[in-house]
Amino acid sequence: MNDSSSFSLTDKVILLTGGAGLYGRGLAAHLARAGATLILASRNVEALHVVAAEESKLGHTVHARKLDQSSETSILQLRDSLMKEFGRVDGLVNNAVSRPMKSPNAPLADWEASMQTNATGLFAITRAFGDVMAEQGHGSIVNIGSIQGMVGPDLTLYEGLGLEVIPDYFFHKGGMINLTRFFAAQYGPRSVRVNCLSPGGFFHQQPATFVKRYAASTFLRRMADNDDLSGPVIFLLSEAARYVTGVNLPVDGGYTAH
Repeated sequence: MNDSSSFSLTDKVILLTGGAGLYGRGLAAHLARAGATLILASRNVEALHVVAAEESKLGHTVHARKLDQSSETSILQLRDSLMKEFGRVDGLVNNAVSRPMKSPNAPLADWEASMQTNATGLFAITRAFGDVMAEQGHGSIVNIGSIQGMVGPDLTLYEGLGLEVIPDYFFHKGGMINLTRFFAAQYGPRSVRVNCLSPGGFFHQQPATFVKRYAASTFLRRMADNDDLSGPVIFLLSEAARYVTGVNLPVDGGYTAH
């Protein structure tokens, strides 16, 4: 398969965790446009219903479902309901993230809450849907990581701006990259691919000084926007990437290539 149809998600049932947040809203729009039967899942299902309604008006097939990624019971209930409704799940995009820590000196309970969703929950949902895909004999899992799982922070970008750099994010995004490799090895013999994307800084109205500093640290001299992550995600979900697994792909304008 070497024509443009290999990049299509038509007839694929794709689960996107999140879907209304920083990365999620752009991903939802582009995955739906690529032809997926798209299921959005998060705790804030009301916001997802708004997204689903907006996309449905454009002729796309988008559903909203409740998911608490910190709860294995919630994860398994979602898995079972989707299998009952659709009969299969062809792709999972692990995009949801919880950010309870607000500073490096936050209570330890905030760190533990972060790990429950972003580490334990990530493992639980990947295992639950990875096992289903393995039984099907096909599937693709795409983890949305971060360059902050690859490199340490450049604190000079934040100087004098009152912005905090939070350690839990570095920990669980770093772990996500190697967990990707583990699951790629485990599920590969049953034709399930597992990959990670590590986005760079995403513009969302940060202070102008930070934006200028950050942009100067990239080869492309800008921060990412809503259109930059979707193409690589669609590629990894599609048949065009049928021999790609265990990869961590930076999508960062060259930030980590220095």
